This record gives sequence, structure tokens and C-alpha cells, in this order.
Amino acid sequence: MFSKAVGIDLGTANILIYVKGEGVVLDEPSVVSIDAQTKKCLAVGTTAKEMLGRTPGRVLAIRPLKDGVIADFEVTEMMLQYFVRKLNLKGIFSRPTILICCPSNITSVERKAISDAAYRAGAKRVYIEEEPKVAAIGANLDISKPTGSMVLDIGGGTTDVAILSLGEIVTSTSLKVAGDRMDHDIIKYVKDTYKLLIGDRTAEEIKTHIGIASKEAAETMETKTFAVSGRDLVTGLPNTITLKAEETAQAMHESLQEIVRACRTVLEQTPPELSADIVTRGIVLTGGGALLHGLDTLISHKLSIPVYVAENALTCVAEGTGIMLENLELVG
Repeated sequence: MFSKAVGIDLGTANILIYVKGEGVVLDEPSVVSIDAQTKKCLAVGTTAKEMLGRTPGRVLAIRPLKDGVIADFEVTEMMLQYFVRKLNLKGIFSRPTILICCPSNITSVERKAISDAAYRAGAKRVYIEEEPKVAAIGANLDISKPTGSMVLDIGGGTTDVAILSLGEIVTSTSLKVAGDRMDHDIIKYVKDTYKLLIGDRTAEEIKTHIGIASKEAAETMETKTFAVSGRDLVTGLPNTITLKAEETAQAMHESLQEIVRACRTVLEQTPPELSADIVTRGIVLTGGGALLHGLDTLISHKLSIPVYVAENALTCVAEGTGIMLENLELVG
């Protein structure tokens, strides 16, 4: 029996799994709920996410990955084991080959933690690859030639910026400003402006429905307001307010500026020949954050470089692992 080849996009917010020959077979939140007393796993993925912020005392809903790396080793192992079993990746006589993606600037200790978790979940062989490289391959960029390609991958916990040429990363940076930080920006804004306390899930809904990168982007939106419910900090009672799209741009302004500054820093460190390529080829946006309304226009305006959103922005990394599994010589 042949062992299965599996690609995992181990994200802070979501885990995507690609099985060779089958495509992306799983896309679920990276959340695990456990019994605080027995440490027994109660639910994983979508079911566990529904429990976030709503659990009784003895049930804990945990996000085991923080800023793209493992924050809770045991719970990450539980999550990987659950999905390996659910997808029937491990047979009696065969164990899967797993390729996992990680942010571009993680330490060797963090890299080893990811590798160990995969081996303990039942992997026969584990490959670790840097996320921006995999995202570029998944976005159908030809990085094998001596021309520069620039990728901006905005996930849940980290944003990776990289310039690639001849199949490898030339310059890159990774910052802990991404989807989760934007959610917290919205929570803080609503709290400071309206004295209303909301949770992470509500903030994510606001970002998805009316989140914009700049005030100008509001003009092209169909829905410009969103009813937000939470706890009033003055009365202590439930309350609902109406939030405008322009306010989300105001809330996330500083985080988005940090992403723009990271792009500028990487461009400043790039050899001039590759810079010339990027001026003509542009920057490709991948990851869930790439779908923020008007983000491509904002970055293009600030850097005077064309910016494109990958067609498969959400699944770029998972699909990239699939291409790399077909061509293991691409793995560094």
C-alpha cells in the first residue's frame, strides 16, 4: 500500500489540508475544545470554533497556534491527530508524507516543534517549507526563472512579504500583523468609540461584511453599514449599534500601514535588477487578508506598483503544497 502525500497549511486561524490526487479536502478553523479537568479533546475545527467565548467553566476552546507558530504543543498534536484520523490518512501499513508550511522568519526551535507535532500525529516523513514560497507556487507564479516575483501573504496570525527568484526567497520579512490583529483593532475601536464590548467572532464578521482598507473603498461597497451587538460597558446590558464601513478603515489604519511599511522595507533590500522586474510584474496578494476590500488599491497607491489579488487567494498555500508534493525537488 502506498503512503499518501499530504500538504498542510497550518494557519493561526484556519487549517487547510491538501491530499495528493484529491485536492484541498479540508478547510476548518484551527480551534480545539478540551475538558479542563480531564484534558480530553471534545471537539475540533468548526464545531470547536462555535464554542469560542461561549463555553462553561470546565470546557476550554483553545487556538493552539499563535502568530503562525505552535503556542500549545499538546493541543496542536491533538488537532493534527484528529484530522489525520478524520481524513483516513494513516493506514495499518502506511503513514503519510506531510509537507507543512511555516512563516518565513521562525526559529529552528519553532520549526522543530511543527515537525515533531506532525511526526507524533503519524507522519512517515515531514517537510517544512516557507509560506511565501508555497503561496507563490500556488498562485501560479513561475519562480524558477531569474526574474523577480513579489508575494504578500496575509494570514490570520502573520503577514509574510517575500521576493523570489530562481526558485528561492531572495529577501523576505514576516510580521505579526494580520487578520487577528485587524479583529482586535475593530474590538478596540468599538469599545473606545461606542463603549460596547464585542468578541473576536463579531469582529471577524464586521471585517468580512464591511471591512475596507481605505475610506475611498466604501464607495464601491454594496453594504456600507452593519448592526453590531455586544455588552454596553456603561449599563452592563446587551446593546446594538450600527457601524459604518468607513469606520473599519479608521480602526485598522495603523495595522495596514505596518503592512505597507514591511513591503517598502523588503523592496529597499532588493537588488536593483529584481526591483525592475517587480515594477512591471507587480505584487501578488494571497491569504485571507488579501480579500479585504480595497487593500490592493491602497498598497498600489502607497508603493506606486501594480498589485493583484490571486484568484485562489484563500487556498493558494494549500494548492502550492500540492504542486510541491508532485515535484519534491522544489522543496528546499
